[in-house]
Amino acid sequence: MWKGAAMHRLTSTAVKPGMFACALAVGSLLKGAAPLHADEGGIGLWLPGTFGSLAAVPQTPGWSLGTVYIHTSAGASGDVAAAREFTIGRFNRSVNLDLNLNLGARADMVAVAPTYVFATPVFGGQLAVSLMGVYGRPVGSLDGTLTATAGPLVLTRMGSIDDARTVFGDLYPQFTQRWNNGVHNFMVYGFGDIPVGAYDPSRLANVGLGHGGIDGGAGYTYFDAKTGYEFSVVSGLTYNFKNTHTDYQNGINWHVDWGFSKFLTKEFQVGGVGYFYQQLTADRGAPAFLGDNKSRIAGIGPQVGYVFPVAGMQGYLNLKGYWEFAAEHRASGWNAWLTFAISPAPPTETPSKAPMLRK
Repeated sequence: MWKGAAMHRLTSTAVKPGMFACALAVGSLLKGAAPLHADEGGIGLWLPGTFGSLAAVPQTPGWSLGTVYIHTSAGASGDVAAAREFTIGRFNRSVNLDLNLNLGARADMVAVAPTYVFATPVFGGQLAVSLMGVYGRPVGSLDGTLTATAGPLVLTRMGSIDDARTVFGDLYPQFTQRWNNGVHNFMVYGFGDIPVGAYDPSRLANVGLGHGGIDGGAGYTYFDAKTGYEFSVVSGLTYNFKNTHTDYQNGINWHVDWGFSKFLTKEFQVGGVGYFYQQLTADRGAPAFLGDNKSRIAGIGPQVGYVFPVAGMQGYLNLKGYWEFAAEHRASGWNAWLTFAISPAPPTETPSKAPMLRK
């Protein structure tokens, strides 16, 4: 059973589809929010950075709401840019494209995730369910010279392509199951993508993925409320269903999100965050010049958090940022997350015995 003691339960920093407790729920929301991340056309189901500090710490039962604003800015050249041109140009897979192209992308997205935490224990732990939706404005551009060759035929295209749109994305249902044992907290989670968002394979800027997918994994948080130190790590696997619009299927991905922090006071938190993402199996339906098209990315950066009362509830603000590196077959750059979560205030502890009165 989870203990109310450590709660001070700063709803997990998770701004994850872990949706980070409250915030956790929101994180997931942005999974495929912009054409900046790998897989087909630079769009993948899992958004690195979704989970963070306090990811596995149980929450206060009841309804909560998490909101996340994300800004991303990334770019790529070579095969990553050529792959995007292949998608929107609908070239035959036997066509060879040269790599003299540059891809630029940025996005401003907002994700909202209502979450319900059950008070009745399930399998000796705490069950929470959530549904996240996303809305935002992705912007993409391709610049350079494209040369496509198919046997004796050669096609050259020069100039630039720009695209931007402000639309709704997919829906992301999620569940988490958490257990607490003193300073040790454990979690398993699962979520899926319901592909109902705006998607057009011929456009650079998409918020919807154009295909479904599932993701699941486990996490651990060490949190000592007495010292204020915490460390969290969450790892999972992603399976993508085929995109029937393009007859393309992304490979299986493995990802790790981590965070550490120190509560300088009961309200103020500082620390760092990071992630690592590696595609394990090759894409299906990729053009020959891309090979297996396995992607990889890593990111690291700082975070700050603040807990405060809100009309009898508990509010939580978190700001974190990532600088990306070690990119392979994937656009890279930087991204920043601003999370606001509101949840029921943790119960105040009452003495187990009435104080003795001295006469």
